[in-house]
Amino acid sequence: MKVEIVRSPRRRKTIEAERRGRKVVVMLPAGLTRSEERRWVRTMVDRLATRERLERLNASTDLERRARELNERYFDGRLRWRSIRYVKETRGQYGSCTPQDRTIRISEKIASFPAWVRSYVVMHELAHLRIPGHTPHFWKVVRRYPLAERARGYLIAKGLDA
Repeated sequence: MKVEIVRSPRRRKTIEAERRGRKVVVMLPAGLTRSEERRWVRTMVDRLATRERLERLNASTDLERRARELNERYFDGRLRWRSIRYVKETRGQYGSCTPQDRTIRISEKIASFPAWVRSYVVMHELAHLRIPGHTPHFWKVVRRYPLAERARGYLIAKGLDA
């Protein structure tokens, strides 16, 4: 990937990166050292790549479709959520749900896992819309998904579940 660096004497603190055609333009304060420049260019290119990857993943309707199918099959279509989307790393978690505002976030790492594991993660987070904690009743609901234990084993092997 071609990177163009633009140093500006007017820029004091902010650093930005954007894609322009086939290149990435990184805008930096003029006062940075060469080593700071290299570090920031790497950081900003990585951030831009992550942002673009999340945009591509969320442009797909895969999560929404999967959630609708699981909702129909295991919850009789009764669940409602405001949003379900992929997010950047979730501190070792594979997903999270905030029942109060009905949002579901799935770690971008999960996107590369097998479909049956992604379905389990969505099922797990959908169950939190009804049952906030990890109670025995919660696990009973989650285990209605036939591959739940297998998927948990997969996530444990990947270091994402205890």
